[in-house]
Amino acid sequence: MRLPQIALLSDARRLHLQDGPIDLIVEARGREDEVRAAYEAAARRFTGLLDELCAELVELREAADPARTSLKGVVARRMHAAVVPYAADCFITPMAAVAGSVAEEILGAMLNAASLDRAYVNNGGDIALHLGRAEHFSIGLMDRPDRDGVMRTMTVDADDAARGIATSGRHGRSFSLGIADAVTVLARSASQADAAATVIANAADLPGHPAIIRHPANELQPDSDLGARLVTRAVGRLSQAEVATALESGAECARQLCDRGLIEGAVLRLCGDMLVIGTKDIERQRSRPLVLENAVHA
Repeated sequence: MRLPQIALLSDARRLHLQDGPIDLIVEARGREDEVRAAYEAAARRFTGLLDELCAELVELREAADPARTSLKGVVARRMHAAVVPYAADCFITPMAAVAGSVAEEILGAMLNAASLDRAYVNNGGDIALHLGRAEHFSIGLMDRPDRDGVMRTMTVDADDAARGIATSGRHGRSFSLGIADAVTVLARSASQADAAATVIANAADLPGHPAIIRHPANELQPDSDLGARLVTRAVGRLSQAEVATALESGAECARQLCDRGLIEGAVLRLCGDMLVIGTKDIERQRSRPLVLENAVHA
């Protein structure tokens, strides 16, 4: 079995777990012995996790069947469950929820092994949270993951429903069918947030627009789960009206997901413009100073 890279970062507070494409930053707060037990549990569960996913990769890359699955692994089945609400309406594979599902699994292992005040597992911007009484978690929103600078922060409090944060968009690690620079979603779990961010980012689009360059996903990445579907590679000059139209398409999708109880809120960004949907926490902090703890990016 291949051994992952596991080490404390230089601040001696955060744990780094890396294996192939999975790259996690983990932080737990609580009694010293509990934090140690949590990190040991995270390392144990992380070892071999990528191999578990690879063993079922063929089915994970296929369109999700909303009625059934033959997936066996606990993370694989969580991925499938996260995308099932969308499978009847659009093409989506369990891979749309892989990053959030992995983060959720590692956090669960930590909480099963230790009593913690607060903890998070950040998988490239897709974050699973644990918040004890009176705890909170502040997130810095990036305009685009390939640029520096925080445009806004929001805080998840212990009494909020959200325990998962995820970002998708055309500048992220995965391909997008839409043109949003980034869509950040808050949901009750990281896997749910991951799937929803993908769906909303795909919906923020201007189909057929001549300034948008698209290529078949499998020409860019032969084993892409998107096959020959056209993914966005570049967006040329758009008018303000066109930007507003694309954002509104994604925003309407986000509103519907809020109404269905699938997400707690979303922030959509395109060409410097932003729309905030459904989350009071972001709205109420517009007048607060920016205090960054964790930058969220795709």
